Amino acid sequence: MTLSKHTRRACLALAALSLVAGQAWSQTTAAAPRVKFATTAGDFVVEVYPDKAPKTVENFLQYVQDKHYDGTVFHRVINNFMVQGGGYDAAFAEKKTRAPVLHEGREALAKGGDKNIVGTLAMARTSEPNSASSQFFINVKDNDFLNPTLIPPGDPVPKFEYQGRVYENTSRAQLVNAPQLFGYTVFGKVVSGMDVVNKMKAAPTGAGGPFPGDVPKTPILINSATLLK
Repeated sequence: MTLSKHTRRACLALAALSLVAGQAWSQTTAAAPRVKFATTAGDFVVEVYPDKAPKTVENFLQYVQDKHYDGTVFHRVINNFMVQGGGYDAAFAEKKTRAPVLHEGREALAKGGDKNIVGTLAMARTSEPNSASSQFFINVKDNDFLNPTLIPPGDPVPKFEYQGRVYENTSRAQLVNAPQLFGYTVFGKVVSGMDVVNKMKAAPTGAGGPFPGDVPKTPILINSATLLK
């Protein structure tokens, strides 16, 4: 069968479009590494997003590659809230960490990243926004109060509402640096094994090690955390 010149051009254009789409798909999948957690409660897989929170993802994946998480426990488990781990071994000895990672919660949210909703992965930290190191948590409910607060444009900011209160003509620096507005950086989500996470969240808890409560009575150990791609 002989194709006309017009048809050949259309076929070439379609082929080129398919190639571009294929490259875009490849770049999308390449930008979403996955990590498998093998735990004593079962296995689950998380997907992380370097396009949304690059420094946070790099930090997390380095801990994975360093085998930091292997042998650690989920030391804080609260049903209807979250499960947290990545910092303590089975004897509740705190593991040595690298320097903290810069907080990227607002940047990730502004780029279309997830909020702290069921199944998302976020960095744990102290009251200091830039204190996150190795510990992470998985939201097991929609925790809106953990979300970063985006600051409207302007300096001063003409109008800003927070927790039912309205602020007018507020210094931008004052809002940007307010600790309560930073929230928690979401950098990934559970893509398989959420049933395992749900089993974990329902574990009976009590005191353990240095913690007065919320510690699973039967330890939930991370046997390994492995980068899949």
